[in-house]
Amino acid sequence: MGDPAAFVEEGGGGGGASVAVGAGLAGGSVRTLPGGLLRTARPRQWVKNGLVLAAPFAAARLLSVADLVQLGVVLALFTACASAVYLINDARDADADRAHPVKRNRPVACGQVPVPVAYGVGGALAVLAPAAAGVLCNPATAVLLAGYVVMQLAYCVWLKHILVVDLVVIAAGFLMRAMAGGIALGIGLSRWFLITSAFGALFMVGAKRYSELVLMSLRAEQDGGQVTATRSLLGAYTAGYLRFVWQLAACGAVLAYCLWALESGAHPPGLLPWRQLSMIPFILAVLRYAVFADAATAGAPEDVVLRDRPLAVIGLAWAALYVLAVVNT
Repeated sequence: MGDPAAFVEEGGGGGGASVAVGAGLAGGSVRTLPGGLLRTARPRQWVKNGLVLAAPFAAARLLSVADLVQLGVVLALFTACASAVYLINDARDADADRAHPVKRNRPVACGQVPVPVAYGVGGALAVLAPAAAGVLCNPATAVLLAGYVVMQLAYCVWLKHILVVDLVVIAAGFLMRAMAGGIALGIGLSRWFLITSAFGALFMVGAKRYSELVLMSLRAEQDGGQVTATRSLLGAYTAGYLRFVWQLAACGAVLAYCLWALESGAHPPGLLPWRQLSMIPFILAVLRYAVFADAATAGAPEDVVLRDRPLAVIGLAWAALYVLAVVNT
């Protein structure tokens, strides 16, 4: 199961697994400026950008070679935008990170990457990536990427200090990833796709925060109450409230997906009602993920999804039924 302390939060504000990896590399051979910039860009987090494939898959779009190239471009540009946020965030927090027992090993904090360089590279990526999207994709994709960068930088500076808003902004970052591929290819985004994606993202964000809070409380008990929150607002939430958030979001995601699945009517054209049957693995996946959330071990979503074999099998079963539903529509 994933360690909740091992997750780097959306928006670049957290320590997490990338810091741990960075700590291990700090004394190693990757001490060059390019290596430091790469570590600061959090390569571990790039897997989340794979969500740009979500909209074309949900729309059952048969992708041409040109479409695949376009999706590759969007994936690269979204990765550049996310990296820009991490670079600017670490440059801004360099002084505070130097006083932290783990974050002081970050390339910017330890001096491997000078603060002006981090600001310069991050700023260049933040400007050039949306501009490139306008040329290589379409204006709507450029607006989406620019909005993502502005929202995440606002989160680093201000929004992460506002209760509830901080959760919504992180979830919105996942939703914008899920929308990007569809917007780049001119695919209409259905209301069910948007609702399910939004609640699904909030479910994982709420579960992660709940896990972090429970872990922080356990450490406080072990250390006699002397533990500082790893997130600026984490101590302001209660475990009961965060549990309510992820439970509410899980219900919303399941309800929206079931309404989509049942929308086709009682007599689907295929041999079996594949679309309706896909509800079973979807609900099972939510219930399985909720096991980790309830146990306060829902750290990095990518760790939970990739390391839990039953969840991976459920995911494959859902994908198979979904494809059959699309083919027989």
